[in-house]
Parts: sequence; C-alpha cells; structure tokens
Amino acid sequence: MSALKRYVLVTPTKNEEAFIGETIESVVNQTVRPVEWVIVSDGSTDRTNEIVVDATLAHPWIHLVVLPPRQKRDFAAVVHAVEAGVCAITVNAYDYIGLLDSDLSFKPDYFENVMQIFELSPTLGLAGGVVIDPGQSKNRFPRNKEDVPGASQFFRRRCFEHLGGLVAVPEGGWDALTCALARMRGYETRLLMHLVIDHLKPRNVYEGGALRRQWQMGVRDYALGYHPLFEMAKCFSRIFGYPLFVGSVTWWVGYCWSFVRGRERRVPRDLLKFIRIEQKKRLLPKWNSIH
Repeated sequence: MSALKRYVLVTPTKNEEAFIGETIESVVNQTVRPVEWVIVSDGSTDRTNEIVVDATLAHPWIHLVVLPPRQKRDFAAVVHAVEAGVCAITVNAYDYIGLLDSDLSFKPDYFENVMQIFELSPTLGLAGGVVIDPGQSKNRFPRNKEDVPGASQFFRRRCFEHLGGLVAVPEGGWDALTCALARMRGYETRLLMHLVIDHLKPRNVYEGGALRRQWQMGVRDYALGYHPLFEMAKCFSRIFGYPLFVGSVTWWVGYCWSFVRGRERRVPRDLLKFIRIEQKKRLLPKWNSIH
C-alpha cells in the first residue's frame, strides 16, 4: 500500500469508561495508525473524558472534544457528535475518514486491510467490518452485504464529502441511510465479511430489555420509510432469532404502531424513494426487468 494513504478517525462517545480504553488500545496498536483521531465526548459524566485525556498525553494525534450534557438522549445525538468531530479535524492531507464507536475491539491490521481493499476497488466509497455483539456467533453474518454498521463505517474522503452531511434521525438508522445515500451518489458500499470487529456490549443496550429493543427497531424502520412489504418480510425472516418468535412480532408491532400514530419521517424524499426501490429489488429480483 502506498505510504501516501492516510486516514483520520472520528469517535462519538458517552459514558463509556468500561470500554473506551480497549478501543483506544486497538487503535494505538494498528499497523497503520490514523494521522488524527478526534474523540467527541457527548456530555459524559463518568471517567470517559479522563481516560481519553490520558491517551492524548501519550499520543498527540488523539484529540478530545467535549460537548455539554444533553437533556435527552436519542440517536440523532450520534450524528451531531460526529459532525462536531469532523469540524474539529485539523489535518488537511488525508485520503480516508472512519467513524468508529468507542466500545469496539479489533485486530492490529484492521485498518491496513480495509485501506488495501479500497486501493483495489476504485468505485468503493464506504466499507467496514462485521460488528459482532457479545454471545453472537462469528459464523453467522448479516444477509445484506451492502449496509455497513455505523460503528465501523470507513469512507473514501471524496465519498464522505459528496454525501453532503449525515441524516440525523432521532429513532436511529442514520448508518443505513448513509449507506443508501452513498449508493444513490454512485458509490459502492460493502460489508467486509472477513474482517470481524468485537462489540463489547449489546447494541442499543440503554434502550432497555430485549423486547424493548425489538420494539424500537420497528419504530426506527418506520421512521426510515421502509416499505411495509419489505418490513413484513424482514420480520418474518427473524422469527427464529432471539427472543424466539416474540421478538420478531414485537419488531413488527413497533412498525405498525408508528404507522397508526402517524409518526414523523425525516428522510429526504429522494432518498426515501431510492431506499424503497432498492427494497423492491431485494424482495423481487426480477422487479427491474419487469418495470
């Protein structure tokens, strides 16, 4: 890989004293380190800031941005923290930008491998490894090989800038929208199945128990504008997931409840249309040839 290829990282975090140290260790131990890493503390009240400050003293390329506490916690806050981090980047010469959660652990050659894949794929705009939750089998991978979780999104710089910003949705799902927006802009997005990242705690754990998190996922999918037939098929495909049967039903009920309540959707109209066209193609492989 060319020595000229450089990358920066932005990490939003909030009260992650139990895990951020391991994430910092993973980045510091990379075979190719970032030229700059901006960690944005979104009103943390535990020892998160102290841990990051210690890291900045040992590694001057790590910077801490501290935001004031928020009264309400929602998924849109992640986007706002990322935006603050991007604005705080001080280096000008870099080729890639990565968004990285603060509760992850990965191998020392992770970013080197990711950039090598980008070098071989000129149309690739967004990629990232598979994020595995605690207790989840590392042999069971997502069906969708195009959507990259927000925890590990890595962009070619021109792709990130071409997006025109991330879409903040209080119900979550900004990462799925980012992938769809990149494809709408003409870039390839790819989940790198052979690169595994360990998530150190269950996803969305602060939302509550397992059923509450399933409900919230249904609410999220409605807010993102997912087509009802696609959502029904998605829930049915998860019927044997945890918790068995009930989780899938709860997910679907969350979606339907949002529909009945007329929940607001904040997705731009052109992006929503693009997402639904993609979903129809996934449901009906021959859709494009028929219409």
